[in-house]
Amino acid sequence: MKIIALEEAFSVPGMATAGAALHQPTKFRPGVLADLERRLPEFSELRLKDMDEHGVDMQVLSLTTPGVQMQPDAAIAVSDAQLANDVLAGVVEEHPDRFAGLAAMPLQDPAAAVRELDRALNDLGLSGVLVNGHTLGHYLDEPQFQVFWEALAGHDVPLYLHPNSAPLGWPVFEGRPELIGPTYAWTAETDAHALRLICSGLFDRFPTAKVILGHMGEMLPFHLSRIDTRLPYVDTEVKLAKKPSEYFIDNFHITTSGVTATSALLGAVLTVGVDNICFAIDYPYESSTQATEFLRNLPLSDADLNKIAHSNAERLLRLG
Repeated sequence: MKIIALEEAFSVPGMATAGAALHQPTKFRPGVLADLERRLPEFSELRLKDMDEHGVDMQVLSLTTPGVQMQPDAAIAVSDAQLANDVLAGVVEEHPDRFAGLAAMPLQDPAAAVRELDRALNDLGLSGVLVNGHTLGHYLDEPQFQVFWEALAGHDVPLYLHPNSAPLGWPVFEGRPELIGPTYAWTAETDAHALRLICSGLFDRFPTAKVILGHMGEMLPFHLSRIDTRLPYVDTEVKLAKKPSEYFIDNFHITTSGVTATSALLGAVLTVGVDNICFAIDYPYESSTQATEFLRNLPLSDADLNKIAHSNAERLLRLG
């Protein structure tokens, strides 16, 4: 079975923007941190060896969180995004059968982000974009980002909405640092970000826009029915043309990154449909062994299994 993993992280030494993914209030154990710091910037040996050992044919690479999203200087964010995208394009060019890439976007300057989007897709041959959550506290439904959505819809490529590793500052997490980051806080913020996009009417304005959510859709598939029933009771400023769940099915894809529960996968299939689900590992943060064994043991037909393993990603990102 061919396997494409759709949310696989890398870092770029030499960026002016210091990454925060490995240095949060919840500390990685020293041995884990050392292994991540060794694997993130590496492509040709450790990464390919891991892929070969687990039967992963292709990784779709993206700049690890927070990417350029927390850089306060817009000009530096632009230059760092260009550097990261140049490095990524070089890796894809060197191993076109093993890697594809999602471009980093310097949304501190939306007009510059549009120019970098055009360059990344037209000149560098990348397959879409990944944005690490909010950009300096600004979310993608805000008016200044409409020009970016227009350009993205024009290119007909997806935006992968990944969590931002910058601390949230929510009082509910005070004194409980183990809940910060991927344990829970990232999911809470990222699914709220996705709901902001839906509730803003973004997909009425851009009906062909496509968003990817990792981590089994940040668990939103399991909350959609309640959102559908409760939203009509609210006197909302924006009147939506469809139910929130309908936008989710029409405009979102989800990946399995970091979630290897068969019950969750089957629930997602029932909620959003097998055509909207793609496989991902979240290398090097998650176990390739656990992720690929989970995939191969799913109680699905061969046709549905192949959709999740590779063909949905090929269609969505126009791979191959």
